[in-house]
Amino acid sequence: MPESADFPLLSSPFEIAGRRLRNRVAHASMTTRMHRDGRPTDTLIHYYANRAKGGAAIVVTEPLGMIRQHDKLPRVQARGPGARDGLTRWADAVNAHDSLLLAQVQDPGRGRHQPGRSPYAIGASPLPDDMSWSIPHVLDRDEIATLVAEFAESSAFVASCGFAGIEISACHGHLFHQFLSPHSNRRDDEFGGDSEGRTRLLALLIAAIRDACGPGFVIGLKLPGDEGVKGGIGLREAGIITRLLTGRGEVDYVTFAQGAHARSLEDHLPDRYGPYVPFLQLFRDLREACGDTPLMSLGRITDPAEAEGVLARGEAELIGMGRTLLADPAWFEKAMAGRTHDIRYCLSCNTCWGYGTLFHAPLRCVNNPRVAAPDEVDFRPSPAPEKKRVIVVGAGVAGLEAAWVAAARGHEVTVFGASGEVGGRTRLRALLPGGETITSIADYQYPAALRAGARFELGVKAELADILALSPDEMILATGAAMLRPDWLPEDIAEMGYVRDLGEAMWDLVDVTARQPGTAVVYDMDHTDAVYAAAERLHEIFERVVIVTPRDGIAEDMWIVARQGIIRRLYHKGIAVMRSCEPVWTDSIEDGALTCENVYTGERVLIEDVAFMAYATPRAPRDHLAAPLRAAGLTVRLVGDCRSPQDLSFATAEGHQAGEAAGGAS
Repeated sequence: MPESADFPLLSSPFEIAGRRLRNRVAHASMTTRMHRDGRPTDTLIHYYANRAKGGAAIVVTEPLGMIRQHDKLPRVQARGPGARDGLTRWADAVNAHDSLLLAQVQDPGRGRHQPGRSPYAIGASPLPDDMSWSIPHVLDRDEIATLVAEFAESSAFVASCGFAGIEISACHGHLFHQFLSPHSNRRDDEFGGDSEGRTRLLALLIAAIRDACGPGFVIGLKLPGDEGVKGGIGLREAGIITRLLTGRGEVDYVTFAQGAHARSLEDHLPDRYGPYVPFLQLFRDLREACGDTPLMSLGRITDPAEAEGVLARGEAELIGMGRTLLADPAWFEKAMAGRTHDIRYCLSCNTCWGYGTLFHAPLRCVNNPRVAAPDEVDFRPSPAPEKKRVIVVGAGVAGLEAAWVAAARGHEVTVFGASGEVGGRTRLRALLPGGETITSIADYQYPAALRAGARFELGVKAELADILALSPDEMILATGAAMLRPDWLPEDIAEMGYVRDLGEAMWDLVDVTARQPGTAVVYDMDHTDAVYAAAERLHEIFERVVIVTPRDGIAEDMWIVARQGIIRRLYHKGIAVMRSCEPVWTDSIEDGALTCENVYTGERVLIEDVAFMAYATPRAPRDHLAAPLRAAGLTVRLVGDCRSPQDLSFATAEGHQAGEAAGGAS
């Protein structure tokens, strides 16, 4: 593809290890969980090939199983009988799009995300993992030599399968990071002590891989910038480490990640609660330490203009993006074609990390319901075999996804939305802290539906007669769900509206600017991000905020990197949490005093001066139209919360599937 007038540097060629890159874009490593029995599946290969097809000049894999220790880990194995065929097919699929495939070299060491202690942990020193408290087996000199040799041997093996290089992940609190950091490395031999000792393992590894694979083999290095741990690696130490490891000229590019496997884990995946491109200053500060080694910038780079600016200011030579290219593998191609408006942008919500890393489920994305499909790149729906009249009730993200896909297939689509605006419950979320990016879902769907000819009836609560009057052939119901009244709240009190569904109640407060006296109470049986975003907004309005939950923890339905941020913000803002408690409705509430009772002991606590109270509970689908529509002889598909309340990634996925299914398969 020729250089772009809008993004000339992003589209310009570059050279590393004597290999020409067609542009400056790299797909950063992400865990897909798409392998099976240690072998790459067709789905996994599609995922990586799609990022290459969409424009990434470098594609870095998830960590591969490269040493005997990895036989116990759920990874694609880069060693052992039968590995060559799958690895070769993988490399060929990426190489076919003029991209370089790099295998990530990594070992978790003592790190463990799941509850419990790791029985396979290895490490630099007999110190507990900061999160799981796993104590590792300490590697001795012979074991270090064996580990280095096995990594080098496996690197040579992937090279023989067509991989262009490797990237060593020495950050995120993994094994190599554990050797680098004075926080986790307390050794008194040649692999500990000062900076040179703590970098010795990595230096030996880099040299061994270079010897095994030769000068034309790409070696990338991901280092810790600021690990955010007391006594750990900060900016000064990161600079020393970088000079020691890049000064020999054996590394072909270097990049930096933040955080460690500790309470700073969230730092390595900057989310929507912080600024875009948040690591820029740190990269600028470490630029000189890289010497002549090319620098790859990364960290919440989502927009082509942001990437171009980094290159234009000379802050990096390459742009690394993981979540951005997950959300839209055609990000680069669309940018080059002047179609930035048509990009499905990353929300920085980290749903992908939650599914891939924590839940050990295949990688998924809220804004991309076709992850790893063969036709994922710049997807265009196939024409339907027969044009149908399709009615979609609900203009949230599930209904919008169904509408644009069905309309693009050639169906006559009408969408009813009870609100005057599209987006459903994401409209409120966008107005709360950390919600700005969520509008990008509908920002793609709504214009796509209009371009495809869908007709919208907004501000109309569709009734059965309204729908039947249009003589539809098929129905898609995306009418959402409503929070259930908690058992402790009397029905007659609920009807008075003193205590309300949190979502409904927040609509009355989003524009409030004046501080209000009293305490705001949120009863939390939801444990998702939106509840705590609402609590943060209430903190801006009321003197005090208290979250009451019957569980013994908080944010328990969220993945670790999101939960850490939530807990951190609640503490910093002074938002109180009463765990293992439920309200008890008494007459004292009329005087602004709420009684809460411990669910185990029955011990009661009084919350005084209550000025606002709302509940966030499991939601019941609003599916009342389904039965009468089916009785009228119509095919009815329920999508999103209307079928079963889940997170937004299910809403877009189910809407997409319904749009493809409308009128029959193509």
